[in-house]
Amino acid sequence: MSTPSLPRQVPIISISGSHREMGRQMGEARREQVQHSIQNARQLIQDTYEELHLTWESAQIQARKYIPYAQERYPQYVEEMHGIAEGGNVLLDEVVIVNAMEGVTMDALHLTKCTSLAVNQRHTTNRHVLAAHNEDWLPEDEPDVFLVHATPKDEPPFLAMTYGALLPNIGFNAAGICQCCDTVYPTDSRIGIPRVIVSRAVLGARTPSDAIRCTVIPHRAAGYNHLIVHESGELYNIEVSARQFAMMYGEDGRLVHTNHYLHPTMISIEDESDELISTRVRYFRALRLLRETDSHSVESLQSILSDHINYPDSICNHDMGAGNRMDREKTVTSLVMDMTERAMYATWGTPCQNSYHRYQLNA
Repeated sequence: MSTPSLPRQVPIISISGSHREMGRQMGEARREQVQHSIQNARQLIQDTYEELHLTWESAQIQARKYIPYAQERYPQYVEEMHGIAEGGNVLLDEVVIVNAMEGVTMDALHLTKCTSLAVNQRHTTNRHVLAAHNEDWLPEDEPDVFLVHATPKDEPPFLAMTYGALLPNIGFNAAGICQCCDTVYPTDSRIGIPRVIVSRAVLGARTPSDAIRCTVIPHRAAGYNHLIVHESGELYNIEVSARQFAMMYGEDGRLVHTNHYLHPTMISIEDESDELISTRVRYFRALRLLRETDSHSVESLQSILSDHINYPDSICNHDMGAGNRMDREKTVTSLVMDMTERAMYATWGTPCQNSYHRYQLNA
């Protein structure tokens, strides 16, 4: 299952200015990856036509329906998508498809394997506040992964992960707000503000309450679980759907989340819970590993993210190159974030096979 770590390092770009300018800089710096991610999205929709009955042209029509909702509440992030399209030499509709893929495909992809966890200073060797995340997605998008060091004109600087034409959303900002996202599956999804735009807004928050308020903004299309960590050691899971949400607090200084709802209110609106078995296995495995020691470090969280129990549908997730195209995914990047030092440790690909490299938010 594991091989010696490879030295390849996730590319990082620095962007700054207005939201349109930052998007344009992203598109220009990673044009090949932007175009490749759109080609991957187009191929995915083509390959799943028998299940989704969706063509690329109809996907563009569906994507346009989300733009007015995003424009009304978060015009700055629509501007970022415009900039990505301009810099990447692609259509805005195509960028929106990538950013609203879960909604456009009605969650039929059922990509269910991300894992997020956090510990505060009560449970670390050096009293640092740590968060960690395995980003599991389509293997074809792994070459398009990169990090963004951003200095917006009107928001806190941030360091975050993304791939291709996707807006950055998993990372942390200079105000001490960190976010990890896990896909969940509610029955009340609708056309509205795409989940990726909602989570992008969290990186612009300056306080925990501002961050939480972003996750539950009215007229959202659906929701993620947002694991939100503050540099002070405050830990929250915000489970969100289109119309409901529930908050869970890290009372003992530890939190874990995967891809199923935990709060009773949200469990009642979960779609096809019986299909979400591997996410429950990963949740309990990660929770056990997090509780087995009372003094964690960056290295111990990296070890948890490399775990292979229930392989290949393990915390460190491996695509085996078989099965339904709609269900194929792998860990495309693994992140450990030290909020005390404002540092991110990231792999390019599965953590069992690739080295973690350190990146710093300079702000």
